[in-house]
Amino acid sequence: MRSKLYRGYMMTFERRRTMTIRTSAGLRLTVVATMAGAMLFVAVGAEGQQTAPRTLNMQASWPASSTFMENFTLFADRVNKATGGRLQVKTSAAGTIVPAFEVTDATHKGVIDGAHTWSGYLIGKHPAAVLFTGGPGGPFGMDIFDHLGWFYDGGGQQLMDEWFETIIKRDVISLPVMPFAPQMFGWFKQPFKGWEDLKGRKMRAVGMNAQILSAAGASVVSMPGGEIVPAAQRGVVDAAEWCCPAEDVKLGFHTVWKYYYMPSMHEMTEVADLIISKAAWKSLSPEQQEIVKMAATETYLRWWLTYSRENSKALAEMRTKQGVSVRRTPPDVLIKQLQTWDAIRDKFAKEDAFFAKVVESQRAYAANVVPGRMAMFPAYSFSADYYWRPKPGAKANGK
Repeated sequence: MRSKLYRGYMMTFERRRTMTIRTSAGLRLTVVATMAGAMLFVAVGAEGQQTAPRTLNMQASWPASSTFMENFTLFADRVNKATGGRLQVKTSAAGTIVPAFEVTDATHKGVIDGAHTWSGYLIGKHPAAVLFTGGPGGPFGMDIFDHLGWFYDGGGQQLMDEWFETIIKRDVISLPVMPFAPQMFGWFKQPFKGWEDLKGRKMRAVGMNAQILSAAGASVVSMPGGEIVPAAQRGVVDAAEWCCPAEDVKLGFHTVWKYYYMPSMHEMTEVADLIISKAAWKSLSPEQQEIVKMAATETYLRWWLTYSRENSKALAEMRTKQGVSVRRTPPDVLIKQLQTWDAIRDKFAKEDAFFAKVVESQRAYAANVVPGRMAMFPAYSFSADYYWRPKPGAKANGK
């Protein structure tokens, strides 16, 4: 029975096998559209022999209104369906069980089985957190697929496992589940002209971006996403960065600020993680573990397919319906972000051997991949400008 189903599935698979995705750098990446589904199908054959149902109780670092919860529930749905309900993921929003920034520690302690979070929040425990989640400039010019390649094919997963186990001593495993980059520079109450003009601004930021903005003289406040708009309404902050158009609108940023600056270098590559306690992980059967890993990969890819579309739609509505002034980030700010990050990175690398090891691993991978892509593929803007640059005399949005 299984072999007949498998042959039937593979026939469908051959008919639907490829689609082309254009990444932010202009790369046309051929992805096997149903590859993750095929892997899940194979795993389900063995999983069908399991009888005792199991539930993983997991919490996110995002508010219930966040679009990031859709990624979380997509992952949970794929696991549930692939196991025929024998393994279910119970999802809850930030604050349901523990505060948003404490989900990794809660997973380590067994308060929850796992989390849907961003390991960049752990930068206070060790600075390499920023490298595993992406980081300023890529790092080294990488985009989300380059970074994913480094994680799975360049030693990144082994380094992150070592980081959790021996550096910050957390008994968890981690899987990439949600790309959410590139991120925008941020929302402002009043416009600004350049790097020097950021001095004194009260701005919400977290992770490495908080350190970069502090170097510019901004007064940085860190807080979870669900607290940003209320803080703006009380005057605690007069600017903030969170994510991207669709997500920012979902949280209501456009109701308190009208100046939106993009792009940014601070999180060109940004990846959220699926964190599971080692105790919970070991309680799963080998087949269930494989399904979880495959579902995470499928969720990563499927989420990215909608990311650009939804952000572009939200951006258009900001301009036409919500009165938002969308502005280009001053070029000197972009350069200063990279220069400031380079200085911070080099300082950490001199002070911490493990940080230096991760940096060199990423540098070596990027040195092989990024120049090759630059040579082989045109910039995304080349053909995009040809087809979509505003005609002479037309009023450009956000100017």
